[in-house]
Amino acid sequence: MKKRFYTLAFVLTAVVAVGQNSVKGYVFVDKNQNGKKERKEEVLSGVSVSNGVDVVQTDHKGFYELPLTGDNQIFVIKPSQYTTAVDQYNLPKTYVTHKPKGSPKGTQYEGVAPTGKLPKEVNFAMIAQEESAEFKAFIFGDPQPYSLQELDYFKKAIVDEVKHKTKGISFGISLGDLVGDKLDLHTPYKDVMKQVGLPWYNVMGNHDMNYEATEDIYSDETFEKNFGPANYAFNYGEAHFIVLDDILYPHPIKKKGYLGGFRKDQIAFVKNNLKYVDKDKLVVISLHIPLFIGGEKHFDQESRQELLDVLSGHENILVLSAHTHYQMHQFYTKEHGWSGVKPIHEYNVGTTSGDWYSGEFNELGVPASTMRDGTPRGYATLVVKGNEYALDYKVSGESEDYKMELFMPKVMADKRAGNYRVYANVFMGTERDQVEYRVNEGQWKKMNKENGVDPAFYAEVQKYDLTDELLGGRKPSNPINSSHLWSAKLPFNIGVGEHTVEVRVKDMFGREYTEKKTYRIEKSKY
Repeated sequence: MKKRFYTLAFVLTAVVAVGQNSVKGYVFVDKNQNGKKERKEEVLSGVSVSNGVDVVQTDHKGFYELPLTGDNQIFVIKPSQYTTAVDQYNLPKTYVTHKPKGSPKGTQYEGVAPTGKLPKEVNFAMIAQEESAEFKAFIFGDPQPYSLQELDYFKKAIVDEVKHKTKGISFGISLGDLVGDKLDLHTPYKDVMKQVGLPWYNVMGNHDMNYEATEDIYSDETFEKNFGPANYAFNYGEAHFIVLDDILYPHPIKKKGYLGGFRKDQIAFVKNNLKYVDKDKLVVISLHIPLFIGGEKHFDQESRQELLDVLSGHENILVLSAHTHYQMHQFYTKEHGWSGVKPIHEYNVGTTSGDWYSGEFNELGVPASTMRDGTPRGYATLVVKGNEYALDYKVSGESEDYKMELFMPKVMADKRAGNYRVYANVFMGTERDQVEYRVNEGQWKKMNKENGVDPAFYAEVQKYDLTDELLGGRKPSNPINSSHLWSAKLPFNIGVGEHTVEVRVKDMFGREYTEKKTYRIEKSKY
């Protein structure tokens, strides 16, 4: 499918405003791509438009009207088979910011400048494009550079790779923590990301906030200046995407720090939006903090339950999150408060920054950045087919078929060596996968699911403690238990010589892949 990208100046038809209690306008097909609604151009009915809370659909004349409740982000929810202009950074121009007085002053990083009055009509220009029910999207977890040097690491390790792999990819999403607290890095981040050459959607993370905010509603002012709405939606193919800011800041109880969760207006937006989404359509929720993580203290239980209740009428839901700097899959059922027909699958995506740019430097001059659960730094791909999906994870700088890492001894004795094991860290492993192993092409046997640290990553961390000479790079974080680790005992009494261990994975999407490694048995010296 041939994709077209546009960088039109803007999508508004501006006429002198009369009142500011409401906003109205048209959604139209911009056939000549000049960004202006002209009399002969086709209008689109049944397109959703929102003020960030309310959602209405255009009538048969392509017309909509919404109330204004103060400061609003006014945006069109992109319909399938259409796109909008993108700006110089490939960010879709689907919105208009209405902040007559601008953002609150006195913050370290600037928010939105005063926008003044809206024009009489806020019109949204659509450009027809072909969108298949089968498509792919890149998914990035936490780029999170704290400096221009770390942004360069991100560019070399991730962007320089994916910009050559965009064939067949429709768009991308970054799941928050676009930068690390220093919000003046937002623009350099956009400069790097535009090199990918795809329309790109961004989620707000807890390191993208204005920390001087005294109310959560104002914590996203710099994000809005640089990226637009923190809560929005769009359609592609036969799928519906919702992007949410799920960070409450300041913490509603402690008044310091943050808490995962949602405001009432956000839940109202999701509810109002889903009224116009078919019940059997795939709904993909992109947010930063996982819904269930590290016990109840990290997420507001009430607003999480409200989100689950709003979603419960829909059959096919995928949640994408990041934040943790490790990779895991969770499936939510009745015990989590979910009352829907099918379990909700949340994929907590491994990060493009890995373990915060730690570890020894590789041949690119970039820190290895292996995550605490042993997952190498990388990025994900979402594959959508109608209302079904599959997920894949690509390790940065490695081949496409590098799906697991095996850890095992290189040599062992032929006597009293019964405590050696082979470990398989299956980077995209889930509780629904089947993981087996065999030795010397013998019988396949089931491996044991482990709840422990990845020994390969632990060995890398130990190098920093055991070395006699200073190593390059920052020492990695301490390992945590991996949710995708399997192990099995290695036989030691099968004869002196070299032996081959093969691990086979059949994943939840029906794919199969294998990895091999050898070890040597020598005659015992004792």
